[in-house]
Amino acid sequence: MSAALTARERARRELTAEILGAARHQLTDVGAAALSVRAVARELGLASSAVYRYFATRDALLTALIVEAYDGLGAAVETASTDDGRSTRERFTAGCTAMRSWAVAHPHEYALVHGSPVPGYRGDARTTAAGSRAPLALLAVLADAAPGPASALPAVLAEQAARVTAAAAGGPAQRASPEVVVAGARAWTALLGLVSAELFGQLANTFDPADAFAAAAVEALADDLGL
Repeated sequence: MSAALTARERARRELTAEILGAARHQLTDVGAAALSVRAVARELGLASSAVYRYFATRDALLTALIVEAYDGLGAAVETASTDDGRSTRERFTAGCTAMRSWAVAHPHEYALVHGSPVPGYRGDARTTAAGSRAPLALLAVLADAAPGPASALPAVLAEQAARVTAAAAGGPAQRASPEVVVAGARAWTALLGLVSAELFGQLANTFDPADAFAAAAVEALADDLGL
């Protein structure tokens, strides 16, 4: 009985992976907004009802893809920025570089999570938690840096910064002061702008290929943060 259950679970995991793989092909071919359970099922030679047994709705399938993408990006940044004796500047720039490298290697997944929102789709606690991994990893590095002079923040920014540290749920990023949180958010949004500009063609015929430009921009972010 136990062996049969194990075999069924293994088969379920394998088919789940196949469904997600076919759905990723859909992202490449038609984009997230046009993701179709029927098309995913057709690619796998299944009835749509078979896919719906694994993902009850199109949005459930989309959520799985989003969490998978965020987790892939988060793992890349966490690994690159780990505390292994390097300086905080080295860890920060390595994390930023890993973010860009992951995005370049997975452009459709990056577009899914950091491109245009899918009309009508709303994430949930799983997408929020997964999406927090990469920025919180960089914020954890900044929390380890020597603090700069404190500056008075507007009350609304201090309140918003407190939400960020609360989301860190006891992780190292929770040690960041409100001022560091705001500075980290500025750096993160600048990094998103840099990577999005490259992947969405905004640097074509200028800083393209963008390797040297991106490296210089990341070093400038570290300078701005006083690392």
